[in-house]
This record gives sequence, structure tokens and C-alpha cells, in this order.
Amino acid sequence: MAKRTDAKSRALREQGALNASPQDVSDPLFHDSAFFDPLDLVQVKYEMLRRVQADGHPAAQAARGFGFSRPTFYQTQKAFQNGGLPALVHKRPGPRKAHKLSEPVLQFVDQQKAQDPALRPSDLCHRVQERFHISIHPRSLERALQRRQKGGR
Repeated sequence: MAKRTDAKSRALREQGALNASPQDVSDPLFHDSAFFDPLDLVQVKYEMLRRVQADGHPAAQAARGFGFSRPTFYQTQKAFQNGGLPALVHKRPGPRKAHKLSEPVLQFVDQQKAQDPALRPSDLCHRVQERFHISIHPRSLERALQRRQKGGR
């Protein structure tokens, strides 16, 4: 049985559906049941919504019982109304770094600034667009250059 649980946990993690706080699920439905799994985030969220919709429990009480805040309940409810069960799967976050600003792009920006120190970030972004065919925001470029000066990248 432990192997099956490990395999299920691994599958849930890979799909973005592993509940990071299963210990916070206190609803009686998830105690002493092989079917109701507090590790399954989609199942936990669905049952929280069902508890309010079908059983008539207050949203705040249901949210607490399933380990969520009241605002999270309403976000989950809206996601479910707009996208059904698939909308309850956690979406992977986007890039955390300035992934478009690779070393060749930053070297090009450095060359452009050396030729004309008066260039604004928006001007540099236009030149990067022309040369590399990538669109970047001026503020992203400013941050990348600041990180470089500090020795971050």
C-alpha cells in the first residue's frame, strides 16, 4: 500500500495537484477514508466547494475545514465556475528570471550603451527587438542591468 501512496504522491506532484498542507484538512470526510485523500489538492478543493453548494455550509467554515482561507474559497469557486474541474489544478507559475535577457542580449545592450550613453531603456529595447526579435519591457532591462552591476548575473 505504501508504494501506491508514493506513486500517487509523485503523480500528484508532477501534475501540480499535490496538497502542500494536507495536515490542515480537518473535515471529517478526509479522516479514516481510503477514497478521500488530503494529499489530492483537486479533490480537497472540489469537496470544499461541494460542502458549501450541496450541504449548505458557510464558506468560511468550509474553507477552514479544508485548510484554506475564505478568499481562497472564493477564488476556487470562481475558477470552478469558469473552467470546471480542470481549473482546480494549480497552474505552474511563469518564469522567475529575465529569461529573454541572455548573455548575448546583455552584451549587445552594453555595446549600444558604450556607443551612446544617452540611450534610454526604451530605446535599447527597440534595438534588442530589431536585432534579436524578442520583446522585452524597459523595466525588465533596467533590473537586469542593475543585477549585473551588483554582480548578480
